[in-house]
Amino acid sequence: MTTANAGTAIGQVEADSRNIDHVLARHEPASAIKAACALLTTDALTAIGNLPSPDIALTNALNTAYQVASAAGSDCFTGASGNDKALFRRSARERARLVPLLTAAADRYRTLTGHTPSTSTTLAPPISPDPFGN
Repeated sequence: MTTANAGTAIGQVEADSRNIDHVLARHEPASAIKAACALLTTDALTAIGNLPSPDIALTNALNTAYQVASAAGSDCFTGASGNDKALFRRSARERARLVPLLTAAADRYRTLTGHTPSTSTTLAPPISPDPFGN
């Protein structure tokens, strides 16, 4: 079974979804919202292209989650393009569905492999004004 990037993709899609919530909560300009939404769609579609096999249950679980993520990103992007609150609400509902779908996929991964997929993404450390990092 090929599962090498399953955890990374799960983590990236989760992070992208949270980033949309972040830019919306901060009332960022439409361009920032659209960028966050487009990233979710792009990462979800990339993940669909790299689904593991041959375990059909894991593949189906991830495919469903990534399809929902792609729809959420697309609805968000289109909503930001015209400030369409109905599309923003639909995107929010889709993103809310995403967490349990990704959790179910991670659970299936754990059942198959005996370990939890690594879903962390690497972030740069925060910049400290202190040159010695204190």
